[in-house]
Amino acid sequence: MARMHKTLETHDLSETTILGERLGALLEPGSVVALIGEMGSGKTYFTKGIARALGIEPAEVASPTFTLLNVHEGRLPLCHLDFYRLERVEEVEELGLEAWYDEGVIVIEWADRIPEALPPDRLEVRISSLSPTHRRFELRSHGPAGERIVARL
Repeated sequence: MARMHKTLETHDLSETTILGERLGALLEPGSVVALIGEMGSGKTYFTKGIARALGIEPAEVASPTFTLLNVHEGRLPLCHLDFYRLERVEEVEELGLEAWYDEGVIVIEWADRIPEALPPDRLEVRISSLSPTHRRFELRSHGPAGERIVARL
């Protein structure tokens, strides 16, 4: 069950990336960020900001829809996944996600497609498009690590 909740808004892609960067600066090894939002809502742009905070060039970050999993090396490794084309928990397990839980930061796009594959302690970020450029970010903590992040953002 979600413990803490915070709602923030951005008005263009630059602000979306900056918000991701603010969040990324707070992440630590084992942090899991579950992104939920429609196609084109800004999940990958938000992840580019997280990457920048981790010392990863944002231009290196692309949606992992077809690769399913991309790993980027920075001050912490960024394990960037996409559940869009997956249907079962077993498919997530085959990706070896558990190996990254203690090592780096995990960002999962389309996390709501297989919620049973998500760890209990995570930060859920629901992104809504209010206009072509205006976005609402609803952050919900699930567990103590997610709660610490929401409290500090």
